[in-house]
Amino acid sequence: MIEPSLRLRRAIRANDPLLVKRILRSHPHLLHNPDHSVMGDANSSLHLAASLGHLAICKILVELGHEDGTPALNDPHQTALMQAAAAGHTEVVHFLAERDPVSILRQDVRGRDAIMEASLNGHDTVVQILLTFASGGAAAALAQADVDGNTALHFASSNGNLLVLRTLLAAGADAGRKNVWNWTAEAYSATVQAEVYLKGLVADVERRKMARREETGKKGGAVRMVEKDGEMGD
Repeated sequence: MIEPSLRLRRAIRANDPLLVKRILRSHPHLLHNPDHSVMGDANSSLHLAASLGHLAICKILVELGHEDGTPALNDPHQTALMQAAAAGHTEVVHFLAERDPVSILRQDVRGRDAIMEASLNGHDTVVQILLTFASGGAAAALAQADVDGNTALHFASSNGNLLVLRTLLAAGADAGRKNVWNWTAEAYSATVQAEVYLKGLVADVERRKMARREETGKKGGAVRMVEKDGEMGD
């Protein structure tokens, strides 16, 4: 007879929501079921389902209380959302981010969050979803850095993820931000193409900022002449 904990993990891998329900109905104590095998990292049931993109199972686990109180963390202190973001599972990311926006800014032992993971792996749609739901807004999310001072922009640049670079800069990422090694995202560019592209995006952002400042200055400097009653010109 196969152990219920192993049967549950197999059911999740097989993307069998009905079997997952049956096993948990008989063994509710296995809801989290951390994997303590050598390569398991103590990943919970939701970590496994999210990393595989199995939305229906993720919903079942959450409905049963898997994330009640605080998100489950594995040994490296990653959330299920981080793993879904790293793998680019858009629907799972949307579900978990919408349910718990605060978890978007959680960081693991390396200081990485879900946005950094998605940026590193080039999942532009995932990045957009996370920035939309991020608690405190996109600016606060993009200000976060890992233990080496790398931001989401550094990670996108280091892998040459051009679409993500555009999304991050449009959302307000600071292209001049340096990590602990005094390197900007531009210095981390994976290819010459990525470096040139990033430089062009940064220049475009600066042009837009300057244009807005000039427009604001013109509006602020405009003076409206109002004639007093009875002082009409001849």
